[in-house]
This record gives sequence, structure tokens and C-alpha cells, in this order.
Amino acid sequence: MGSVRAWKIIAAIDVGANYLRMTIGEINTQGEIKTLEDLVKPTKIGKDTFSSKRISVQTIHDTCDDLKGFIRLMRDYKIKFYRAVATSGIREAENKQYVLEQIRLRTGLNIKSVNIAEEQFFMLKAVSNHLNLLGSKKSEQSLIVNITSGAVETAIYQDGKLKFTEHVKVGSLRIKEALSNLETKTIEFSETMEQYIESKIYVLKPQIKKFEINRFLGIGGELNTICGIIRKKKGFSKKDYYIKKEELISLTKEISNMDNFQIKTMFGLSNQTAELLLPSILIFYCFLKMTKSEGIQIPKLSLRQGILYDLSDEILNIPRKEELINDIISSVWYIGEKYQIDKEHATFVEKFSLEIFDHTKRLHKLGDRERIYLQVAAILHDVGGFISANNHNYHSYNVIRAQSIIGFSDIEIGLIASAARYHSENIPTEAHKNYRYLSDENKMVVSTLAAILKLSEALDVSHMQKIKEIKLIGTKDNLFFNLKSDNDLLLEEWNFLKHVDFFEEVIGVKPII
Repeated sequence: MGSVRAWKIIAAIDVGANYLRMTIGEINTQGEIKTLEDLVKPTKIGKDTFSSKRISVQTIHDTCDDLKGFIRLMRDYKIKFYRAVATSGIREAENKQYVLEQIRLRTGLNIKSVNIAEEQFFMLKAVSNHLNLLGSKKSEQSLIVNITSGAVETAIYQDGKLKFTEHVKVGSLRIKEALSNLETKTIEFSETMEQYIESKIYVLKPQIKKFEINRFLGIGGELNTICGIIRKKKGFSKKDYYIKKEELISLTKEISNMDNFQIKTMFGLSNQTAELLLPSILIFYCFLKMTKSEGIQIPKLSLRQGILYDLSDEILNIPRKEELINDIISSVWYIGEKYQIDKEHATFVEKFSLEIFDHTKRLHKLGDRERIYLQVAAILHDVGGFISANNHNYHSYNVIRAQSIIGFSDIEIGLIASAARYHSENIPTEAHKNYRYLSDENKMVVSTLAAILKLSEALDVSHMQKIKEIKLIGTKDNLFFNLKSDNDLLLEEWNFLKHVDFFEEVIGVKPII
């Protein structure tokens, strides 16, 4: 990808629902980032999408004009490497493809519409780096709440590891648009809005309350504005990036009966910022009530910072990029526990699936990314048993398909779910929609991962972990499985033989015990 010097200055662009933002940063050899420029432009993308489901032609033209300004600055810096993403405003628009193509044709920018899981991945890149700098204590359990225009993303870190991620479509602008018709019909509009927010996030309460949250980190949601207002009220001139719970409650009461014009005039805000102030405060308050924290810490992180960290990891190939992969796997185990999987069995299947994958890499020639797909599929292959013991593999496909696992695109989740679907009796076939609509390349990925998963599952079909060690020896035509066990393996050998032909057909060698 070129020398570090050639790629020293990079850029991240966030085409959001409420703002267009770009950060230009300089990276050093350790992957640390120094911000050189931060640009923000308001946009009506979210207003269009959340009210009419389509982005107007005028908004497209305005967006292209603003992005051309970003491009001019990138040229001034001679930036060769950038990443541009679009979030909920474009992601949920019915004319999304037309919008992205018009931007590409008019500006030359290639913008990727990222799903919630990919968006969370970038945010957690920034969060993870921040927590490492803080040196989190082992006993601390942190809740991170990121409010965007269209959604709220939550994550919980326990003992320095990511344990839980989830999102709900209850962002500040989305709430404002959804409840716009009710604002003039009640004098207790803030209470109505709070009830609406509670109704949207109630499914998260039991999961969050399982943890003893003693640190609350807030991101987005006009927090800088909220901080500024509270600082002025306290008469502080220096910047204070912590909001006490009572200060948040006090500010809520003060603005609850104000209209947008009054909020704008009182605090000297733009109309756009004034509109989002109350829903942002209420969302943070609703989550804060679920914790033992006395307030909100504001680390001033952004999606763009996470993108820049990801870019620097890619350019420099430094070990930090593995840290979030470990967090992803940690969160996957949490999903498995939620669906009451047999953890010892899943651990066995995960371990030996990866051993087979690594030993046959010269044959299937899949990479590190596909290895992670296999790892996730191995951990979650039995989650369908939570739904029904019958056809549990098909239910596993549906459960995994419905998950939002950080860092994976919708296509990647589909590949993982399909591999898990075929861990038992069935083999991939054109009769199955999930397989039929895949590209030829992705069909091979699913079939290869499924072939490996079938053998690993077969070797613990009893769920008793009889096999303590596997030694793999490959020849031109065969793959020998030398098994170490103190128990009778008749059942495992019988089940293993069922999947030998499929493995040989897909990977090209015959597995032999």
C-alpha cells in the first residue's frame, strides 16, 4: 500500500443524517493520530429520509456541492487514502442507490453505506483506544451510549472486554420527526417524549441491568452543546467534560416547556441544534437511570476517529487491529449465552474448526476474514436450539441473520449464518434461497466453512468433549485425523463418516480417522 511516509495524511468522511463531517488526520508509525482539520456542514438528508423515506433531488445537489468543498481540501493536502461512509440518513432512504451514484458521478467520492454493525465497529475502535488510554480498572463496567440522528448504539465493557452491543432506532432527529404532530397537542410534551423513548429501549433494560454499570460514557447527541449550557449556568469558563445526573435533570426541567424558538434564543443555538436538544437529553437520561453512575463522562469521540484508526491499522498493519477482533468474539459469546448454547461444546467446535481451517489453508486459500466468519459460525451454530430442537440448524440461520454483530456487513452476516445452517445434515443447494442468491465466490466460502464445521461438530456429536487432542497430517489426497481420547469414539466416528464425501468434494482431500 506504499510507504508510511506516502500515506501519512489520511481522511475520514461521515455523510450523516444531520451533518456532513470530515476529519483529516496525520498518523505516526505507532498508529497515533493527530487531527489537522475538522469540517462540518449541516444537511437535510435525515429530514428527508425520516419524514418521506426518500432524499429529494435538491438535497442531493446541495450535498454534492458541500462534498466538493471537502474534496478541494483533500487535494490541498494531497490525500491519496480516505474512507467515506454514509449512515442512517442514506442507509434507510428508498432511493439510496441513486443518491450514492449521483454523489459518485458529481464528486468522484466513493461512499459506502454502512449498516449499524459496521458503524458500531468504527465507533468502538475509537472507544477501545480511549479506554486503553484511561487504563480501565478490572472492576469497572462501562456503558457507552452513542446517540446519532437516527439511532442509539450501546456497548458494555466488563474487565476491559466488550461484552454486549445493541442498537435501537430512536435517534434524536428520528424522535423529533416521529413526534412532530404531538408537540402542539400537550403541555407535557417532554413527558410524552420520555415515555416514547422508554417504550423503544425497554427491551435493553434487562440486559443492561445484568451488569453493575459504574461508568457511563456519552458520545454524540449534542453533548458538547449540553456541556456548554451547563458550564455557563455554573459560571465555569474552563471546559468540563462531565455532566452530573442532577444537572441533566435540571436542564430537562428548564427546557421541557420551551419551544424551539425559545431554546434557540435562550442559549444562542442554531435552529437545527435547538430541535435536537430535548430528545438528546432525554435519551441520555433514560439510559443513565439504568446505571449506578452519578453522571456522564464525555470522551469527545467520533465515528470519524474510529475510521481513521481503522485506516491507520490497515496501512501500518499494527497489532492494535487484533484487539477489536477479540472484542467482537467476546460479544459473540455473549450472544451465544443469551441463547443458552452449550458453551463447552461450542468451545470444542470453535477450537477444532480453526485447527482444520489453518491446516488446510493451502487448499482452500481463504484468508483471515473468512477465518473470523468460521469462528463466529462455530460459536453460534447451535443458537437455533433456543427456538426448537427440530430443524435447529435452520433456526440458527435465522437467529444469526437477525443479529447485529459489530464489524460485519449484511452480506458477511449472511455468509456466517449460512455456514452455521449447514453444520449438520443438510448441504448447500441451489434450492435454498440463502445459497442460491450468493455470488459464485461466496458460495465457495459458505461451502468450505460448512464442510469444516460439519467435521468439527461431528467430532463432538455427543457434547461430551471426548477428544482431547487432534493431530492433522495431510498428504496429496488425504487428511488424516489422529485423535487422542480415553473414551469410546464409535458415535463420533460414525457421524464423522457422514460428512467425509462433502468435505472431499469441496476441499479436495479425503478426511480419514
